Amino acid sequence: MRLYDTARQAVVPFEPDEHVLMYTCGITPYDATHVGHASTFIAYDVLQRRLIDLGHQVKCVRNVTDVDDPLFARARALGVHYLDLAAGEEARFNRDMEALNALPVASAPRASSAIPDIRGFIGMVLDRGFAYEAGGSVYFDVTRFPSFGSISHYSHDQMIALARDRGGDVDDPHKRHPLDFVLWHPSLPDEPSWDTMWGPGRPGWHIECSALALRELGSTIDLHGGGTDLIFPHHECERAQSEAATGEPFVKHWMHVAMVYMNGHKMSKSLGNLVFVDALRKDWDPRAIRLAIIEHHYRREWEWDDTLMHRATARLQAWGVIAGSAPGVLDDVRASLDDDLDTPSALALIDAAAAAGHGVNDAAALLGVVL
Repeated sequence: MRLYDTARQAVVPFEPDEHVLMYTCGITPYDATHVGHASTFIAYDVLQRRLIDLGHQVKCVRNVTDVDDPLFARARALGVHYLDLAAGEEARFNRDMEALNALPVASAPRASSAIPDIRGFIGMVLDRGFAYEAGGSVYFDVTRFPSFGSISHYSHDQMIALARDRGGDVDDPHKRHPLDFVLWHPSLPDEPSWDTMWGPGRPGWHIECSALALRELGSTIDLHGGGTDLIFPHHECERAQSEAATGEPFVKHWMHVAMVYMNGHKMSKSLGNLVFVDALRKDWDPRAIRLAIIEHHYRREWEWDDTLMHRATARLQAWGVIAGSAPGVLDDVRASLDDDLDTPSALALIDAAAAAGHGVNDAAALLGVVL
């Protein structure tokens, strides 16, 4: 199998041991699952299916970020407790993933479950000289980590702009460097707070995933995933603090899924250009929703439009005409998936086999579509 590695900027062999350790950044549970979310998690689901097909045992951890600014803001606006909101939206997400036939993950730990781990992790980073206390917060010192930026390969100015746009607070007067990032900071009056030796407060965004990955999978993992919007600052910061804490390589392979667009803009709650999976499920077969997603290569941005579900439904019907499995089709689909998870080519191969009157059950099942 060959997969694109974001840090190496190339399609390279992915050759893990029998046991594959995967970590994918999950949801912040403050609203329903939209197609952009589903696109990310279905890509990793197809990857897991092929790895299992190759004989690997896969341990995939997908966190739930239930300690984060958007969740608190949404709970505040609705007048509900943030954990109640998180529980409801996490349950809705799980129903959507089950309907789309996503394999169960090994664990889906909540950030709120990891406060003791986070406190210990921050202590490790401080003890190794990569962090400092200022203004009631603890910050990671990026100047102590010379390879900061080696996942994204962005320039200093690009990193500043993205940090400013994505909650990095580059103008914080307590920071020594504008790209320094928060490990722990004081909570607002209506936010949860935990006691530490640095003062009461709550964890920063990035530290949650590092602590959970270390707790659930160990210091080095085979593959880390998420959307391309997480490359910077989230994954860049995650790698820096993880390697600062343990002194060991954090991730062997970085895999990112491109964004989904609608009306010319990335699907986002702020713009309201969203298509929710639970709404689609009311009118369409979930298998067709899955096909509409994997029609697109995971590394290419794509636009949602009204024709997708009709096309996917027609494809599903064509595949199901003849039962059974034609020889050779499954191996051809396997080869496509081993070529940087080329699901569009895999679909085209199955289309051709079905059109020629062959059964395609096994090949479809490898993509998570049960006929």
